[in-house]
Amino acid sequence: MQITIIIPAHNEATFLKKCLDSFVAQTHTPDEVIIVDDNSSDDTFAIANEYTKKFEWIKTVQRKSTDEHIPGKKVVDTFNFGLTYASSFDLIGKFDADIILPSNYFETVLKQFQANWKLGMCSGLLYIKKGDKRVYESIADKSHIRGPIKLYHKACFNKIGGLRPGVGWDTVDVLLAQYHDFETTTIPELHVKHLRPTGHGYSSKNFQAKGAALYKMRYGITLTKIAALKMSWQAKNPFLYFSMLVGYLKAMAASTPRFVSKEEGVFIRKLRWKGIKAKLV
Repeated sequence: MQITIIIPAHNEATFLKKCLDSFVAQTHTPDEVIIVDDNSSDDTFAIANEYTKKFEWIKTVQRKSTDEHIPGKKVVDTFNFGLTYASSFDLIGKFDADIILPSNYFETVLKQFQANWKLGMCSGLLYIKKGDKRVYESIADKSHIRGPIKLYHKACFNKIGGLRPGVGWDTVDVLLAQYHDFETTTIPELHVKHLRPTGHGYSSKNFQAKGAALYKMRYGITLTKIAALKMSWQAKNPFLYFSMLVGYLKAMAASTPRFVSKEEGVFIRKLRWKGIKAKLV
C-alpha cells in the first residue's frame, strides 16, 4: 500500500524539526510526505526544505493565504492544496506539524489496513505533557480518531467526499465513514506526543464555531445541548455551553449549508444516541 502524508504547516518552526525527525526514524517510512508551508512568517519553509534536500520522499510546497485564523477551514484548505501535489496512493494521511510519532507508527497502522479490508480510518492516540509525565489528551474518547494523526483508506476518503472545510471536519469524517459501512479504529499502544495541547486557546468564539459545526452535522438541538455540556465541562468553563448553543442557533437562523444530507443526518443522530445509551448502561 502506497502511503502519502500531507502536513499543513503555518509558523511551525518550533516543532517541525522534531516532527520530521520522527518521520525519518520510522521502521516503515511513508512513500511520500508533502509539507505545505501555509503563509508562514518564521523558518517553517527553510526547515522543511532541509528535509526535502536530504530525503527524496519528502516534498515542500508553499501556499499563499490570509493571515486570518479560520478554525477548521484554513487547515483543510491547506491540506487540499497539498493533495493536488500528491502522487498515486492507497492510504492518505493528514498530520499536524506539532507531533512526535513512535518509530513503528506507520508499520503498525499499515498492518491494520492490510488485515481488514473494511477499515476506512485508523490512528494512534495523542498524549500531552503534564508535569514530568505524558498523559492521554482527554478531549475525546480513546475510540475517536483525532485530526492531527489520522490515515484514510483511499476508498473511504473518496466515498466520504474528502474533508469538509470547517470546524468539525475531524468528527463528520468519522461519522460519514461509518455511514458508508467502513470501520474506524484507534491503536492504543501507539502513543503520539502532542507538543501543543489542543484547546489551550478555548474561547467563546471557538465554541460558537463548534455549535455551528453541530448544526452542519444535523445533530439537532437535544444532542447539541448534550455535546455542549460535555465540551464546556472538559474546558472547565460553564459559560462556553451557552456560546456553543448561540453558535448552533446562529447557524440555524442563517440557514447555513450543511455538511451532510438529511439521510446522513438521520444516521448520525441514531449513532450518537446509541453511543449515549451505551454509556448509561
